[in-house]
Amino acid sequence: MRTLAAVTAISFAPICVIPAAAQDWPTRPLTLVVPWASGGGTDVMGRIMARRMSEILGQQVIVENVPGGGGMVGSARVVRAEPDGYTFVFASRSDAIDMTLYKRPLYNLRTDLAPVVLVADQPTVLVARKDFPADNLKEFIAYVKKNQATVKLGSAGVGSTGGIDCELFNHLIGVKIQEIPYRGSGPAMQDLIGGHFDYFCTISGTAAAPLQNKLVKGIAVLSRARLPSVANVATSFEQGVDFEGSTWFGFLVPKATPPAIVKKLHDASVAAMTTPAVQEALAANGTYVVAPERRSTAYFEGFIGAEIDKNAAPLKAAGVSVD
Repeated sequence: MRTLAAVTAISFAPICVIPAAAQDWPTRPLTLVVPWASGGGTDVMGRIMARRMSEILGQQVIVENVPGGGGMVGSARVVRAEPDGYTFVFASRSDAIDMTLYKRPLYNLRTDLAPVVLVADQPTVLVARKDFPADNLKEFIAYVKKNQATVKLGSAGVGSTGGIDCELFNHLIGVKIQEIPYRGSGPAMQDLIGGHFDYFCTISGTAAAPLQNKLVKGIAVLSRARLPSVANVATSFEQGVDFEGSTWFGFLVPKATPPAIVKKLHDASVAAMTTPAVQEALAANGTYVVAPERRSTAYFEGFIGAEIDKNAAPLKAAGVSVD
């Protein structure tokens, strides 16, 4: 009986350790990996969330920019991290795109990362240098078609959602344009402001401030509704073009992270998302916090698989791929 009792105690020991560790978590600073360069819309949004989450969790959430590979390098860094909840990634639609765009992606989004929560959506905005000789989408399409041999397109990098949206838009209107990839939307926007290329599809968080300050020209918001932060820019649908582009953002952790820790990170994220000051700052950045019914971990898990499939179809149809 004494032997049986000892074996029983040993058998149940690991089960008792996990809840205790989760109960104490976090006991040190966390790292939020943003897989894009600093200064872009994703980085700004991540820092807004990180500041509030630091207050809620009682530990600093440090933002680490890890750009490259259409967001894959940063996400792969989290795949390899310890599954203890201290390292998580601000993933986006780019991660779903990468699963089809790259012939050999660095990780499997379906199996190598665990969902925490879907945070926000940002529509794509088509912007041009401020002296671009077109003021609306009809004029833009006519000009690009006539001058496609010399017009230059910038992007936040291969695999960036804005870059893919511009590729798909160009395919829709029947043009092939030379693309200049950057290591993030922030550096690309700076060069567009400087007039180093002609146009750029980017998330609203990157476009809002330059448009508000008249540093670039807004051609179209690629959505069905206008953006309050840049309400003077008409949508693609208003301008007679049935084309929509947007990017979602959410938190993911290494696959084996204990569910109790995922739950605590989820709850802290939702608390940050529902803070009025955070919502106000995100709205000014052209960002929509997702509706309450889309905030569960289970919802995000199903959403990721659907997004991989949804983005695969137009990429394959347009013949867009990267070795």
